[in-house]
Amino acid sequence: MLRNVSSFFLRTLREDPADAEVMSHKLLVRAGYIRRTAPGIYTWMPLGLRVLRKVEDIVREEMDRMGAQEVHFPALIPAEPYKATNRWDEYGPTLFKLRDRKEGDYLLAPTHEEMFTLLVKDLYSSYKDLPLALYQIQTKYRDEARPRAGLIRGREFVMKDAYSFDIDEEGLEASYMAERKAYQAIFDRLGLEYVIVSAMSGAMGGSRSEEFLHPSPIGEDTFVRSPGGYAANAEAVTTPVPDALPIDGLPEPAVLPTPDATTIEALVDYANANYPREDRPWQASDTLKNVVVALTHPTGKRELLVIGLPGDREVDMKRVEASVSPAEVEMATPADLEKHPELVAGYIGPQVIGPNASTRVIDEDGNPSGSIRYLLDPRVVDGTMWITGANEVDTHVFSFVKGRDFDADGTIEAAEVREGDPAPDGSGPLHLERGIEIGHIFQLGRKYAKALGLTVLDENGKSQIVTMGSYGIGISRVLAALAESNCDERGLAWPAQIAPFDVHVLATGKGEEIFGTAEQLSAELDAAGLDVLYDDRAKVSAGVKFADSELVGIPITLVIGRGLANGTVEIRDRASGDRVEVPVGEAVSAVRDLHARLLGKEGK
Repeated sequence: MLRNVSSFFLRTLREDPADAEVMSHKLLVRAGYIRRTAPGIYTWMPLGLRVLRKVEDIVREEMDRMGAQEVHFPALIPAEPYKATNRWDEYGPTLFKLRDRKEGDYLLAPTHEEMFTLLVKDLYSSYKDLPLALYQIQTKYRDEARPRAGLIRGREFVMKDAYSFDIDEEGLEASYMAERKAYQAIFDRLGLEYVIVSAMSGAMGGSRSEEFLHPSPIGEDTFVRSPGGYAANAEAVTTPVPDALPIDGLPEPAVLPTPDATTIEALVDYANANYPREDRPWQASDTLKNVVVALTHPTGKRELLVIGLPGDREVDMKRVEASVSPAEVEMATPADLEKHPELVAGYIGPQVIGPNASTRVIDEDGNPSGSIRYLLDPRVVDGTMWITGANEVDTHVFSFVKGRDFDADGTIEAAEVREGDPAPDGSGPLHLERGIEIGHIFQLGRKYAKALGLTVLDENGKSQIVTMGSYGIGISRVLAALAESNCDERGLAWPAQIAPFDVHVLATGKGEEIFGTAEQLSAELDAAGLDVLYDDRAKVSAGVKFADSELVGIPITLVIGRGLANGTVEIRDRASGDRVEVPVGEAVSAVRDLHARLLGKEGK
């Protein structure tokens, strides 16, 4: 295909958009790939759509190769299936809900598990129909509270979601591994670095879950790796639990004044100055911090939860969210604390919360009520001794022993994961990195099939609930990740396999011979099977054309300019910056050879 810049729907910008924070967002807007419509919502321009379609094509080819079949659901779907699986409420405010003129409830789908399940239920009834893998590439919608980074986290986005259907767990494992292998092939072909990490299933449900993360400093996900091969999203990291310690012989608790010690630092300083230890100084790790958070359940119920953890650790709210999903979590407000005068800010101790509270009541269903739930970091084991709040202003209790003086309702993975923490599998110290989630695969199991009645008859004629897997790739997010990792201070530098055009032809001069030669070479490149963008603008300077070319980021630039007087043209490799002059008669073959090398097809 040959396109002339003079008639192509493209306008580049010299200044960064005011709302852009990351490089991919800045460059995709400036280079004319996307335009902002509303926060987290973008219009795809011709350049951007060409890249998006090439990413989709690679995804389709690999999904088809593994045997999956493509379908396409509406983005607007009825609420009933979502209500049947409880996700109408569980998704909370991120779900776009609306009503039609007949007062029927609908939603803009964030995912399509229910629709895939019902489609298979409608058409299949025997184990002989399985295994089955279906997929679609569709626009999704989530009402993100804080859309950011352009296409990285938007309210409307393009996603590939696939689902497998099997008769049993063994079949699910085979389908899961086939999808996993296809994902590896997809990201390898895209030239996008990725790490496969263990992850939490969250609102999706299911058992095994893995994320494909692209390492990037702008990523919203923190993940960890160990020298021995352990890799996990920070939300999924489990804390190695120490052995319990003997309690006999430990000193009795002592309630001591600690004026103005409302922070861990102030508490440690005061303790060392006034109640020094004989063996070593007090440290933050000797203190038990109790943090109050508020959970908002899908039903709208608000519940306070106290999390106890060593004072040298901070609470990681994303880890808390993963642990309490589908509830939403935030720090408790002053208004929340006013309703519980037993919680003295800065001096909260276990004595008045959880199973330690005198108002603790167990209802007829065996659930605790009458006090705030108390969950502990797994490091707080029986026999560990702490300094913690005494629930009185300017007062703490020393030598407070877990298992003797206080207990909890359970444990929670809520503390931050730090550089050098031990890997849960004993494979060495953890190294922390940031990453962009580009894919996520789940072993859903029977959650959705059971809720929606998807069953088939097995070989014995008995009804069996179908076992499902779910597999997603953020297509538009992948494009943004590619832009983020393939750019420099001048602009984008697309890999050849997903670039909007193969070669950018620049006529950089005013003579008729220059434009005539550029037009002729553009036509020859087009005839040779390359996609060509020809900058034929007659009244635009060479400097502007070069700047636009570098900004747009097409992998090969063919420059017809002053060298034509000597019978040569210049070929530029956008990514490497390499330049070479070749005779006009050899230009087309030289460009084709370079393009083949960039695609990794040289000599094939």
